[in-house]
Amino acid sequence: MATRYDPLIEAVTRALGAPPRHDAMTAYLEKVRLHAYRITDEDVAALKAAGLDDDAIFHATTHAAFGAGLERWRAGLAALGDE
Repeated sequence: MATRYDPLIEAVTRALGAPPRHDAMTAYLEKVRLHAYRITDEDVAALKAAGLDDDAIFHATTHAAFGAGLERWRAGLAALGDE
């Protein structure tokens, strides 16, 4: 089912583009997706130690968080029987 937010979601998704790919980010991005409140300075420091800069970390983090939010939103719609 389409919602009034679909054009906005598509625009934001296009603007985000593809997230940076780096092996060191796999566990971090899963943590962002499932338990963002558990991210620590040490998590970010480990990414920097692996050679990632602030921009790459920020971009990947926002991409993962946005994707997780969309997953939860769609699950909510499905639970309401709207999708």
